[in-house]
Parts: sequence; structure tokens; C-alpha cells
Amino acid sequence: MNYLRIFTLFTVSIVATFSNTNLVHALQQASPEQLIRQRYVKTEHRIPMRDGTMLHTAVYAPRDQSQAWPILMNRTPYSVQPYGPHRYPHSIAPSRYVQDDTYIFVHQDVRGRWMSEGQFDNLRPNIPGNDPSDTNAIDESSDTYDTIAWLLKNVPNNNGKVGMWGISYPGFYCAAALPDHHPALVAVSPQAPISDFFFDDFHHHGAYLLSYFLATSTFGYQHDGPTTKQWYKNFQPKVTDAWTFYMGLGTMQQAGRVFGPDNFFWNQIKSHPNYDSFWQNRAIAGHLKNVTANVMTVGGLFDAEDLYGPLNIYRHIESQNPNAFNIIVMGPWSHGDWSIKHRYAKVGKIAFGKNVSDFYQQKMEAPFFRHFLKGQGRPPQYEAYMYDTGQRKWFGFKKWPPAKSKLQRLYLNAGQQLSFTSTLESPANDQAAFDEFVSDPDDPVPYRQRQDIQLRFTPRGYMSDDQRFATNRPDVLTFQTEPLSADLTVSGQPLAHLKVSTTGSSADWVVKLIDVHPSDAIRTEGSDPSVEFGGLQMMVRSEFIRGRFRNSYEKPEPFVPNEITEIDLPLQDVLHTFKKGHRVMVQVHSTWFPLIDRNPQKYVDNIYEAQPSDFIKATHRVYHSVEHPSWIELEVKAE
Repeated sequence: MNYLRIFTLFTVSIVATFSNTNLVHALQQASPEQLIRQRYVKTEHRIPMRDGTMLHTAVYAPRDQSQAWPILMNRTPYSVQPYGPHRYPHSIAPSRYVQDDTYIFVHQDVRGRWMSEGQFDNLRPNIPGNDPSDTNAIDESSDTYDTIAWLLKNVPNNNGKVGMWGISYPGFYCAAALPDHHPALVAVSPQAPISDFFFDDFHHHGAYLLSYFLATSTFGYQHDGPTTKQWYKNFQPKVTDAWTFYMGLGTMQQAGRVFGPDNFFWNQIKSHPNYDSFWQNRAIAGHLKNVTANVMTVGGLFDAEDLYGPLNIYRHIESQNPNAFNIIVMGPWSHGDWSIKHRYAKVGKIAFGKNVSDFYQQKMEAPFFRHFLKGQGRPPQYEAYMYDTGQRKWFGFKKWPPAKSKLQRLYLNAGQQLSFTSTLESPANDQAAFDEFVSDPDDPVPYRQRQDIQLRFTPRGYMSDDQRFATNRPDVLTFQTEPLSADLTVSGQPLAHLKVSTTGSSADWVVKLIDVHPSDAIRTEGSDPSVEFGGLQMMVRSEFIRGRFRNSYEKPEPFVPNEITEIDLPLQDVLHTFKKGHRVMVQVHSTWFPLIDRNPQKYVDNIYEAQPSDFIKATHRVYHSVEHPSWIELEVKAE
């Protein structure tokens, strides 16, 4: 029952009867905080964990006590402000639709953050088993378990069922709650969850995301105890131009000076350049076993921060828990944009449809919690609900990737041609067997147009950028098909298979999948007027790998200069229709600044200790001959 609506209708009826225009005005001016205060009572608690550590927790209980309500919880490292039982936030739920459905909302500062006690650990490793008597076995699953046990016992009028939601780092805490979870935890929605910091956020396939440099302080300092004030030190750049700032950092060894010796997270990053036990222990996906809770993982197809996470977590729950209710929803969003009401779903300068977030909130998110926590309505009838970013519409699937698809290879051919039919031959002229470019760390390829590169906490809008700024650079190899004679729908996870060589001993590799629009393409409604859609080269997917990890993430190895070797780079999942008359384009290059840090191109054991003299120019080759073919493997919709 929607008590806010009943309250509003009742009040308006009185207003109509007595013509109380002042009351009408007051209702119209009610802030989100006031509306929450009208319906919920806030209390604050220090909940003891099994080792005695107290976690600060805010509970928002419905004023309506006519029935028992389920609990819906969010755990965060970002603060459950405002603090104080008489202070209310502007939102307590994943959306206004869930808030209107009425739950007991619980917000908690995780261990070691803000008003909670203890030491903070980034992606704290999971400890199998969940024995409340073992006070030394502490992880995020145990903290969630202990919190739920306390809430069920101490919060009046709960119905014995608990759900969780969270976006980004709070999404990780949702996933981390699942191993050995409390039996009352029945509905969990990890949204843009971090899965593994060697592939999410701070790294991609081992390459460090320099664009996350400014975020390192947020997670790198311990607080002295519970506090309502920010204790970590934000580095404030003295320049406003992002390119100048990141170039001015110098090598990663030089860059670290801005943090000081007490930034434990930066020290961990530079001390663990490879995928060793430190990172492996923090990967949550392998622990997602024996899951009985119902799970809906949510992500954005253009999420520059956590795209690997939701896809990886969904896959592992699916493979390790074949009988679990486990679904995935991926829309045309940047990081977390499904939680915000926008008229247009817009990534960077490109719009992908109207009211997309509102549709998700009403038709997917609210019904998920409503069914599993209240027993109302039907559960979602799909395994995967995906947005086709070419057709700009939703599709439901019983399986992901879709069963009706087939693998096809899109070959990189001589003459910068791209074709499903290999035209590779053993050329008489060796130059026809490859394309090459000179990669210069002092003149790297920008990841966006220079004027669009911003100094900000984390990167965002570049995931759908027009790539024409890069196409004509001599250090970017560009291959494209002829105009398509029919629509081509690509789903699932593309794989880039490259045969390469370098005159150096170290190199990164960037692969981009691009939708080239025809010259008469019409602007999509809601897109920026500055974008010329005729000939638009819209990036559909991109990924990069530190070449030293081409054979093993644990045991890196240098390139042998001028020796041909193989790179297999999985891109992230897509659902995109390249329309008739469009072209498919693939770009390959080596630098992508300042999204990723500059590779010295001279092999050093630890790239965070590279010296300025290690940074050298190198000539890289991508091969396309019968003996050494390169291709992009795509899952294409079967007719």
C-alpha cells in the first residue's frame, strides 16, 4: 500500500474542501528529506561484530506499524551521512519506487570507515565458513551476517526477510555478503559491483588506470576511530588542465610522492604489480558458492569504472550455483546512472533512449524486491535483460549469451580492411603481412579529444566517444568493413586475437570496436548538438592489456624484440546491432593517455619503479597473413 499517496490524496481533499492554499503550497514545497521524515522514524545503533568491533548503523523504520516489514540494507565505505537521529538524508532507497513500497531501510558504515570502528581493508579477503564463535575469522560476509542477526532480534516489526542493494563499492559489499550468507538474506542486488581490483577500477588486465590516480587517497588512509569528518587527504592539483597534470606526474615512481608514505593503498598497488596472492585473495567471484539468496546483478554497458565486475559476478554465480535464481540487467548507462531519473539515457555526448532508468526502476528493480521480500507479484521472467545499444531497445533472454548466436571471426586484412571472409595470403611483399606504427611515450594517443579530458575522481563519458579524433593518427591502426548489407547483431563477449611484435621489450595493447555511421545518419534525440552524426565513429567497446601479462597475470614476461607473439584480449560483453549501411571498425594502438599509465616500452620487473631513462620509442606491428592472422571473434545473432 502506498501510504505516501494516501496521505497526499487525503491532505489535498481537505485542502480542496477548506481552500487552504497555504497547505497546498507547503506540500508542493516539501523537500525529499521532509517526505522521508513524514513516513520513517530514524534511529542510530552501534552493532557489535563477533570480534567486538562496533559498526555504526542507521535504521529508518516505517511509521506505519499495521504490518511487519522486510529489511532492505545498504553497506558503504562512503558514509551514511547525515549523522544524528534527527537528521534525514534526501534518499534512503535505491529508487523512489522502492521507497514508496515501504521497507525497513538500514544504512551501515563498513568496518574502518566514518563512524564505525576497526581497520579498513580494500576488498577484504573472504574467509570460507561463517562460524560466529570464531572471532578471528572476519570478512564482509561475517560482518553482514552479524548485522542481520542483530537487526532481526532488535528492530521491531520486521518480517524476518532481508534484502541488500548497493552501487559500485557498496555493490561489492552485496556480492561479498553472499558466501555463507545469513539464511534471512533472500534478495540481493549487486549493482556495478567491484569484483577484482586487477581487472576493475584501478587496473584493466594489469594495466594501471592513471585516471584513477586522484581516487587513491579516498581508500588509502586509516582513520583513528569513529568520526563524522573526512580524515583522508585529497591531493589538490595546482593545474586545471588534465593532460598537463598527468604528464607532469612523470613516472609512477615520481607520481607516488604526492601521497606520502602513509597511503597504504598506494603502497599496496606499487608493491604488487602482478596478479599475486594479494590480489587473488581479494577476488570475490571464486567464493560465490552455495548461494541460496535470489540475485539480480545490475550494470551499465558503458560503465567506465565497473563493467568487468557485474559480468564476472553474474557468470560465477551462474556456473557455481546452477539452481540459484540469478539474473543480470545491463542498460545503456555510465556508472550508476540507472539510479538517477534522466529524461534521456546519455553516455558522454550520445543519447540512447528516453526514460530508460525510470523503466528499469519500475519494471525490474522494484518488482524484484517486492516479490522476494514481500511475496507480491511474479519474479522476473528473464535470465538476462539487456539493452541493444544499436537498436536502442530492451530485449529479454532466457540465457546469456543468447542461445541463438554463432561465433564468427572478423579478420584484420591488408589495406586496413575488415571482413568476415579472410583474404589473407602469403604475400610476396613482406610489408603486406603487417601494419606497423611507432609508439612514443612522450606523445601518447589520448583516450578522448584533448578538450574533453577532465580532472575528476574517475573517468566516465569516453565509453561512447566519437573516435574520428584518433583515426588519422599514425600510431593508431584502423580497419573497417564495407557498408553492411544487413543488420548485424553482436552479443556476448568479443575476443581480440592479435599476432604482434615490437622492437622494444614491453608494450600495452588497446583494441576498440566501433560503429561507423553513414554520412546521412540522423542525430539521436537527446544527443549533444556538437556531435556530427554523419560519419560518426561511435565506440561500442574497448579494452586494454599490459602485454607482459599476455601468457600469465601471475608471471609476467618481456617481449623478445621483433619476435611474433600472440595476444588474446577478451573485451567486455555487448549487445549491439550494427545497422544496415553502417560499417564495423576496429582500432588497435598501444598508448591511451591519461586513461592508462605510460608503458616504458623497455621491460622492467616492476613498472612502478621504472626510471625516466626506461621510456623509449618502439615500433609495434600487427600481423595479418596466412601464417600469422589477427581477428576479432564475435558472437553474432543467428538467422
